[in-house]
Amino acid sequence: MAKDEAIELAIRGGAERGDPGSPSKDQSHAPSLRERLDRFITLKPAIAFGLTILSSWEGIGITLGAGLLNRGPTALVWGLLLSTIGLIAIALSLAEMALITPVVGAQYRWTGLYAPRVMTPAFWSLVQGWLTTFAWISLITAGMYIAASITQGVIALNNPTYTPQLWHVTLLMYAYLVFVVVLNIYARKLLVVIEMFGGVIHFAFFIATIITLAVTGPKSSASFVFTESFFGLSGWSNHAVQWCLGLLSSTAVLTGFDGVIHLSGEVKDAPSKVPQSMVLSVIINAVLAFAFIMVLLFFIGDPMAALGTATGYPVIEIYLQATGSTAGATVLTYFIIVPLIVSNFSVLASVTRLVWAFARDNRLPFSSFFSAIHPTLRVPIRALGLVVAICILIGLITIGNTAAFFAIISLSAISLYISYLFLISFFLLRKLGGRHPLYRPFKLGRLGIPINIFAVCWCIFVIIWLPFPPILPVTAANFNYGGPIMAAVIIIALLDWCISGHKRF
Repeated sequence: MAKDEAIELAIRGGAERGDPGSPSKDQSHAPSLRERLDRFITLKPAIAFGLTILSSWEGIGITLGAGLLNRGPTALVWGLLLSTIGLIAIALSLAEMALITPVVGAQYRWTGLYAPRVMTPAFWSLVQGWLTTFAWISLITAGMYIAASITQGVIALNNPTYTPQLWHVTLLMYAYLVFVVVLNIYARKLLVVIEMFGGVIHFAFFIATIITLAVTGPKSSASFVFTESFFGLSGWSNHAVQWCLGLLSSTAVLTGFDGVIHLSGEVKDAPSKVPQSMVLSVIINAVLAFAFIMVLLFFIGDPMAALGTATGYPVIEIYLQATGSTAGATVLTYFIIVPLIVSNFSVLASVTRLVWAFARDNRLPFSSFFSAIHPTLRVPIRALGLVVAICILIGLITIGNTAAFFAIISLSAISLYISYLFLISFFLLRKLGGRHPLYRPFKLGRLGIPINIFAVCWCIFVIIWLPFPPILPVTAANFNYGGPIMAAVIIIALLDWCISGHKRF
């Protein structure tokens, strides 16, 4: 117990000084590892960062088709409510850890801290680092792809003679990637401004969209919204399976709230501001997402026409039916695209700090190279370059095989939930053993253990359903490769541990 407290105090002390974690054994030999990020982010931009990184009501518009195919309105409405409860439990569990030790490395640092000593914490920390890093790199790649593909949908809407090609999406994706990379490198001082702008348009575009749909759209009945279910559209015959798969579209839009933790080294008073940002971002985004899904369903028009749209996104067809205008549908769709681009900027900033911290703690191969911070730009340029290079390579898959690409980006959700599961389970085991962490003034108290237990149960539930194919019959084009790819990432982590990881710790 005394050893655990000493380690925890060391990590906490490092976090308060701006370190991503406790010093690694090699830091004394590598001057570049002593570099610190500048703290300049206050509470409002931190909350705005959490809001934009989730962009949940915009995400509902993007994932609407998956929910309509599997049980439809009931899965979307009630599934979102259940997902909100589960994600709040996870957010509160991570917020309690962030209150104690707000470090850039977050999941992998906390896993190493809270894993039982008999289970080799360094091993679990390394595996957790690989999982979280791959998850966030997959998430930024997915965000770029979605922004590109929905832009292609807008082009198809406005030009009926346009023939969509997969390589068109790839080029658009790279164009968006270049834009957010340039902002991350040269507009670091504007990060606060960009996040505040993202937070403002997140609300402003939401209000404009729901007012437009409510005024112009054909109204559905309350029974349709709250009790209607669609069966057989996805090929699944089991109603329970359909409902569980349908609610995953709601679960996905609230995942990723932990991104703000990776900016802990740049947030003023991180022990207070980071947890607040995480929990508030989930709650606020859940409220907006629920309101948006209600409006979409009340003014959906013909749901079958929405599913059969040539643009690939039912929400675009819903906008077209509601406004009766291509221009109107285009403007409303850009109300999704613009916040999505801001979200991609935020995600790239977050994953860059995560990779930098992973290298800075000597957990990444060639750590001394990737842990450097540019002396004048004050940005981890090399870590950013590594993330961008991997995104470009993953993007190449879209040219020939969309199914394989979606398999890789689905890795983000599976990896994040597995990372949450391991971490919260270790945290819970420590509490159940009567070895509570060294709390700051705030803690969950008696509700902590029940909240942690529910969070673990929710993670297990979601992890079970994420690898399921959303459509039957299963073919090479719709097979969910997320499970096999997740196994491949774990194998890579195990190989890293066996080859050199156990020596680097």
